[in-house]
Amino acid sequence: MGFLNEDCAMSNLSKRSTVYFDPAIHQALRLKAASTHLSVSDLVNEAVRVHLTEDQEDLQAFTDRVNEPEMSYETLLNDLKKHGKI
Repeated sequence: MGFLNEDCAMSNLSKRSTVYFDPAIHQALRLKAASTHLSVSDLVNEAVRVHLTEDQEDLQAFTDRVNEPEMSYETLLNDLKKHGKI
């Protein structure tokens, strides 16, 4: 979460939502917000953006590999053993 988009800041287009955090997570967020001069909302928005981006990349990887042959777990284990990996 080293970067934030300018649109990450609260604006008139922002939507409000109630989120319940584990107390330790909430404390960590508050401390990080204070030390980075960002709001908790900014930190949460960026974390969600990163997570959604990772999801999109994962989905794209599945799409890119859809035509690859499938390998059973047993075949994978046998291949690892054959090549001295296990």
